[in-house]
Amino acid sequence: MDRRRFITSVVAAAGVAGPFAGVACAGAQGGAKPVRAYGPLRPVRDLRDDKVRLHLPDGFKYRSFSPAGDRFGDGSAVPGRHDGMAAFAGPKGSAVLVRNHEVNGPVGAFGDKGRAYDPMAGGGTSTLQVTRYGEVIRSGPSLSGTMMNCSGGPMSWGAWVTCEETVNGPDVGDDFSGGDNSKLTRRHGYIFEVPLDRPAAARPIKSAGRFPHESAAFDPSTGAIYLTEDNFGFPSGFYRYIPPKHPAVAGRLLDGGRLQMLAVKGAERKDLSGGQEPGASYATTWVDIDDPDPRFTGTPSNDEAVQAVGRQGRAAGAAIFSRLEGAVYHQGTVYFVSTQGGATASGDTPPDGFGKGRGQVWAYETWSGRLKLAYESPRSEVLDLPDNVTVSRRGTLVLCEDGDGANYLRGLSRAGEIFDFCRLEPIPGDAGAEFAGSTFGPGGHTLYVNIQAEHGMSIAIWGPWEKGLF
Repeated sequence: MDRRRFITSVVAAAGVAGPFAGVACAGAQGGAKPVRAYGPLRPVRDLRDDKVRLHLPDGFKYRSFSPAGDRFGDGSAVPGRHDGMAAFAGPKGSAVLVRNHEVNGPVGAFGDKGRAYDPMAGGGTSTLQVTRYGEVIRSGPSLSGTMMNCSGGPMSWGAWVTCEETVNGPDVGDDFSGGDNSKLTRRHGYIFEVPLDRPAAARPIKSAGRFPHESAAFDPSTGAIYLTEDNFGFPSGFYRYIPPKHPAVAGRLLDGGRLQMLAVKGAERKDLSGGQEPGASYATTWVDIDDPDPRFTGTPSNDEAVQAVGRQGRAAGAAIFSRLEGAVYHQGTVYFVSTQGGATASGDTPPDGFGKGRGQVWAYETWSGRLKLAYESPRSEVLDLPDNVTVSRRGTLVLCEDGDGANYLRGLSRAGEIFDFCRLEPIPGDAGAEFAGSTFGPGGHTLYVNIQAEHGMSIAIWGPWEKGLF
């Protein structure tokens, strides 16, 4: 067997035998398969201030840190709306966290405005070094002047790619929030690279598109960056950006590559946003986006501008999804979440926006080009509007909920078992509070997660992981 055939065989075998080999069958086995992986949840007090913020199984503890309004090491204020996040190995067993802040509107940049991409925009990222018990060693702004930094993804060369979930700018009409876009100085809707060891250069990767990005997942075998789109009121797409040079070789993510959108072979504009048959699986192809960074004239409405890139893909036959949010790469597969995908269950109320279900998890095999339904929520009590996603050492997914009622961290095992791990204590006066940015630290000792709220914060959770499926 020659080298190329050997490598292909190894990659294919890893995909077949890897995580979620049995999840596509979960629907055929009766939909949800609830299990008590760690036992019942109970209120647990925060080791920082003794308040109850989380409900966890016996044996688990947590500490919150770096809340909105606190101070970074440079004395500047920590912004709110903590969102997507990744953990990297730091010195002496610590973790380096790069964390998004999903701040919208022309509210002014945090940190050093002289380094801001747009001094009028209030989003960006912060970087923290913390112990595995949530004690902050150092912290500071790492990218500012961006907007609606929702999620992103960790890169193997030591960086975080952060995504702007908007197309706001002085050339576009105001969005749903009513903020005055004429006050902005730059166009938004891009992805940015944030290195771990220094502030970001604040250079957008414009060839990766101007649309409401959500997450980024890096495929080390090809160098492609897979991107999700969360277009709340309209169809969304699943994209990949192919840089002009493999980022691990270049040492950074380069602009000037090619943006593509996923399509189902033999089915133009296949609508995957509704309910799917158990074990649904599709052969796929990719269509090029000819104008990934459209320039607008005449200040079109935000609703028109936010669809400009996606419409190009659908005109070429790309598939239709509902609100693609979290994404994670694991062993040759990109798992990504359709927050409102699926059918409306009996007794459930359809959510607002595009898509009437309570959530789907899709699996795209990068080595075969096959798209598979990993899970579809049968009803809101089992899984309610999943958002950010990460994966444990055992290959179990951690799903952050963004539901209308109680919000959970739920696990989805390789065998299709879904279970509750953590429930958020309701925050008085802040019904929209939710989990975001879950990520395991070095060695899997700690699960770091954010509470996205009016006064958000980050949390470190640790305990007897070996007793359950994480």
